[in-house]
Amino acid sequence: MRRSVTLSALAAVLAATAAGSALAAGPTAAPAATAKHQRGTLLDRVPERGVLRVCTTGDYRPFTHLDPKTGDYAGIDIDMARDLAKSLDAKPAFTATTWAKLVDDLAAGRCDVAMGGVSVTLARARKAYFSDPYLTDGKTPVVRCEDEQKYQTLEDIDQPGVRVIVNPGGTNEQFARAHIKRATLTVHPDNTTIFDEIIAGRADVMMTDASETRYQAKIHPELCAVHPDKPFSFSEKAYALPRGDGEFKEYVDQWVHLATHDGTYAKYERDWMK
Repeated sequence: MRRSVTLSALAAVLAATAAGSALAAGPTAAPAATAKHQRGTLLDRVPERGVLRVCTTGDYRPFTHLDPKTGDYAGIDIDMARDLAKSLDAKPAFTATTWAKLVDDLAAGRCDVAMGGVSVTLARARKAYFSDPYLTDGKTPVVRCEDEQKYQTLEDIDQPGVRVIVNPGGTNEQFARAHIKRATLTVHPDNTTIFDEIIAGRADVMMTDASETRYQAKIHPELCAVHPDKPFSFSEKAYALPRGDGEFKEYVDQWVHLATHDGTYAKYERDWMK
């Protein structure tokens, strides 16, 4: 009987000691873990380094354009990148990429965010987070104005003898390859000169985002955007972010929400589309 009581008392003492040790360790362990987590988020690292690294293609006006003479970037999303950097007490540093490599460059840590008219796709979403969207868009044709009524539907376009042109590596090429079976499809490597091919008569149609067709029609009187208000497809544009950094994504989402409701994005868009 005495042995049983002694063992029970010993067990109680050990349990109390263990509970006390856990209680004592708890308050110090949690802040250490939190501090380590915070140091891992770009929400802290970008302000600390004072630089927001931005991947952009530089070939997609009105969102991103690299001036080959000066090496400077301009566009709606370049202005937005500067605004995002400023909100983080940082300056933007632009990193050149291509449509084929954009998400991979982001995933490899070469930049903190990818900006410049990036369409949200499930394939990209497997490698990166996307911010809340800031624009609804879709694929539609841009053609010489005398051909505007000639190419109203995908069936009109996908005919023998029609010359369709597309830039490589992005959603434009994916869309064209999915829908063009009978027309001639040519991949043109330079998205900054691709519209000159249509103007010069070396191509008939390009299908791209409605936002780009509107802009190209604005700067090239020879070109017309075909029903940009009723595109062939649905897509959204957003900013690509490193997968796994939820705190940074939450911040960028909030920034996008404010910028699209307080007139910030609308101002930058007006500056380029007026």
